[in-house]
Amino acid sequence: MKRFVYINDESYQNDYCDNQISNTKYTLWNFLPKNLWEQFRRFMNQYFLLIACLQLWSLITPVNPASTWGPLIIIFAVSATKEAWDDYNRYISDKQANEKKVWIVKNGARKHIQAQDIRVGNIVWIRENEEVPCDLVLTGTSEPQGICHVETAALDGEIDLKTRVIPPTCAGLDAEQLHKIKGVIECPIPDKDIRRFDANIRLFPPFIDNDICPLTINNTLLQSCYLRNTEWACGVAVYTGNETKLGMSRGVPEPKLTAMDAMIDKLTGAIFLFQLAVVVVLGSAGNVWKDTEARKQWYVKYDDDEPWYQILVIPLRFELLCSIMIPISIKVSLDFVKSLYAKFIDWDEEMYDKETDTPAHAANTAISEDLGQVEYILTDKTGTLTENKMIFRRCCIGGTLYGNESGDALKDVELLNAVANNSPHVIKFLTVMALCNTVIPIKSPSGQISYKAQSQDEDALVNAASNLHMVLVSKNGNNAEIHFNRRVVQYEILDVLEFTSDRKRMSVLISDSESGKIFLLSKGADEAILPLAYSGQQIKTFIDAVDKYAQLGLRTLCLAWRELGLQEYLEWSRLFKEANSALIDREWKVAEVCQKLEHTLDILGISAIEDRLQAGVPETIEILRQSGINFWMLTGDKQSTAIQIALLCNLISSEPKGQLLYINGKTEDEVARSLERVLLTMRITSSEPKELAFVVDGWALEIILTRYKEAFTELAVLSKTAICCRVTPSQKAQLVKLLKSCDYRTLAIGDGGNDVRMIQQAHIGVGISGREGLQAARAADYSIGKFRFLKRLILVHGRYSYNRTAFLSQYSFYKSLLICFIQILFSFVSGIAGTSLFNSVSLMAYNVFYTSIPVLTTVLDKDLSERTVTQNPEILLYCQAGRLLNPSTFAGWFGRSLYHAIVVFLITIHVYANEKSEMEELSMVALSGSIWLQAFVVTLEMNSFTFVQFLGIWGNFAAFYIINFGISSIPSAGMYTIMFRLCRQPSYWITMLLISGVGMGPVLALKYFRYTYSPSAINILQKAERSRGPMYTLVHL
Repeated sequence: MKRFVYINDESYQNDYCDNQISNTKYTLWNFLPKNLWEQFRRFMNQYFLLIACLQLWSLITPVNPASTWGPLIIIFAVSATKEAWDDYNRYISDKQANEKKVWIVKNGARKHIQAQDIRVGNIVWIRENEEVPCDLVLTGTSEPQGICHVETAALDGEIDLKTRVIPPTCAGLDAEQLHKIKGVIECPIPDKDIRRFDANIRLFPPFIDNDICPLTINNTLLQSCYLRNTEWACGVAVYTGNETKLGMSRGVPEPKLTAMDAMIDKLTGAIFLFQLAVVVVLGSAGNVWKDTEARKQWYVKYDDDEPWYQILVIPLRFELLCSIMIPISIKVSLDFVKSLYAKFIDWDEEMYDKETDTPAHAANTAISEDLGQVEYILTDKTGTLTENKMIFRRCCIGGTLYGNESGDALKDVELLNAVANNSPHVIKFLTVMALCNTVIPIKSPSGQISYKAQSQDEDALVNAASNLHMVLVSKNGNNAEIHFNRRVVQYEILDVLEFTSDRKRMSVLISDSESGKIFLLSKGADEAILPLAYSGQQIKTFIDAVDKYAQLGLRTLCLAWRELGLQEYLEWSRLFKEANSALIDREWKVAEVCQKLEHTLDILGISAIEDRLQAGVPETIEILRQSGINFWMLTGDKQSTAIQIALLCNLISSEPKGQLLYINGKTEDEVARSLERVLLTMRITSSEPKELAFVVDGWALEIILTRYKEAFTELAVLSKTAICCRVTPSQKAQLVKLLKSCDYRTLAIGDGGNDVRMIQQAHIGVGISGREGLQAARAADYSIGKFRFLKRLILVHGRYSYNRTAFLSQYSFYKSLLICFIQILFSFVSGIAGTSLFNSVSLMAYNVFYTSIPVLTTVLDKDLSERTVTQNPEILLYCQAGRLLNPSTFAGWFGRSLYHAIVVFLITIHVYANEKSEMEELSMVALSGSIWLQAFVVTLEMNSFTFVQFLGIWGNFAAFYIINFGISSIPSAGMYTIMFRLCRQPSYWITMLLISGVGMGPVLALKYFRYTYSPSAINILQKAERSRGPMYTLVHL
């Protein structure tokens, strides 16, 4: 599908949408129905709505419908208010963007309009530092060379300025002509790919004679970019409103389900089935008792001629009574504490990176507890484990190695002499370093030159060339100026063959302005350049140099060039232009044409760049490996470099402690044999203490993922460490998906745009705000300034979040089951009729206030100090294995709730079930006993106490009495004088103490025996902390 944009022609402007931006989810009219629809898509909300509707049937409801409708409305109102507030903020942001004033050309003159009124085909003028309001095809700039600089950080997170250039067909047009320009742009329908724009432009006479000119992404200004270092620029609007590339890429990512959420869902399902069983059994028993015993009682009156649905009344009453088994407040409570977990990460000063002024940030507030259950970390290398500060260290030029003695080629006397003596090989090498790039030279008012580069490698090479007197002074449009040994050399840049992850190289075609000769300059990975050497060239020296530098952990690039004849260039240029003009498969066609030129190269040499490890990386990896986390390094670097970095950062161990297994091969048979050999070794030695790791490159990995995925999956399960080299972004994502298929909790961490797919695919994505920009950090669930902060993110925040959520979720079920079991026990002394012991107000207050506030204070609970946790990373195993929340631990809480219900009911019924006691008194005593027990339960389960926790638990306990004294003083409340009468009776307080003693006695005894005679590793560390004795280091848990 194509779009035809007619430039400056109003008759076609209404064919497409205007430039009004709308990121809102709702409108004023659809908010209520749409929000309710979204909330009721959840099973739990549907369940509670059904219960609330059943309570409207007066024949069956044992309590006032307000006991369910009240909490339900509160919960829905909280969720709806949050959604409305978020959507209102989006509306305000959209309004500001839509009403921003911009300049467009209309009837040959510039006119001020609102940004939302821009139409496709309008010519839009942008001034320096202004934001681009829609996607434009650049047609003119204030620079004579037709270039401008844009900041794209808001679009892709990359912080370096990018150069944009007008298409050749618009070159030479002055401002007056740009006002009157006419033509047509043939472009694809709107898409979200910010890296590609395959289009053509054709201007109508008298500007040019209908010549088609190809357009690429370098000829565009995309929405939300900013114009920098350029007085003005103008362009034709091609995509507007929500059809811009940014607008198309907007969207809500799919919510991630944590392992704990999945377990809670399963437990909820189990409770629901138990509830149905209880309802069926008690409902049937109730009907039997009604027909056999109830009719004999003088005080029970049943009609002899009952309607058919009467048999459903008692079962439905029990359904309503048992509905609170599933706590209505659990979702709100979990959402609240998870938001606090995220804030704790944001507020953590120990994860603040002073060097880059970067605090840690939790973009996803729903998955903090998953950090404590991570089993595999898949990490990028460059910029993640290393600093991404590239320093030119060594080089091999024409077979001669420089920098071996001093470790710095820029100080190598032999190289400096070669530069001074104009050595041909060295001059060619430096020329490629200075020109084969996309670097922008910036000259300061003082005359000093600095460089803006899109990659740290290019920046290192250009600066190194400058230090060796090959100085790139300016790059204006298609012209580049080099100063070398006091000589000025002018070059015309004819074409740029851009780098792609498939080609693994880039090339630049230049013409020497003095001699007129045409040269192809190329640089790239050694496996992409060395095979293209001309026949007969000896490349063994270069291969050896690559291996030697890789052993030192240096990043290598191979540099080459060749001279072209004019006729060869003209013939190739025609094919290149045709490929660039294609709207379908342009990238593939361009790559095919590039191959026709990139051959018989003269290999000039190898550059070696140092990228040092970040501080704290080896220690962080070592500690996380001790915690049971496995590491996979996924990198685009060559194998030997990756292995050296892996050794330096403790990812793998050298012989004899460790062994590295290689999976390699170029054909399917070779890869299959290699994979089988490694797999066999893994099976044999899996029980040995020796640390095994495997290494695989991108070529072999492609074959494996296509043909031998099952065998590789088995290898992934057996191996704790892997190094995957020369991998593409899509392969990184595939490896994450493979580990997820094995039911491992994965965390992916990276710092660049090529890591985004991996980060989004993992259960948890962590982005490092690095030198490659913010793209990875923006796509991630969590962003940090340095890799070393990952230790604290997992061991401290992840572990605490898991522990707290495990207790909160199980306690929520416990307190709901407790009150429900009391109701069930009461039914056995009330004719199994489904009558409620508690009144509606008490039930609603119990769910919303009395029991929810104390447990929320668990967000401050710490079972161990942060220092102890980081010194004993092995205890993370408890979280990884899910030992604090599983069917076994839930069964313990289930049993505790049943036991406590029996204690409360039997003691209460024994003391107060006589002719002088009112039903309301019995109800309040049972409710008071439940509140006392739960205050002690929360206190007992707390591992640390702060004033906020004390106030939350015991302040709430006091509030229970204050509220009920208030209600008891209201004559119309139905509880008039109840609390006053009870509190004057010594039997009430004796009953409370008896309930607390009998209820908590066995719990305390069991906890004591476990703590004393069968302590866990955590208990041992707690003892050490409390006794202030020596700090233990646990080896076996």
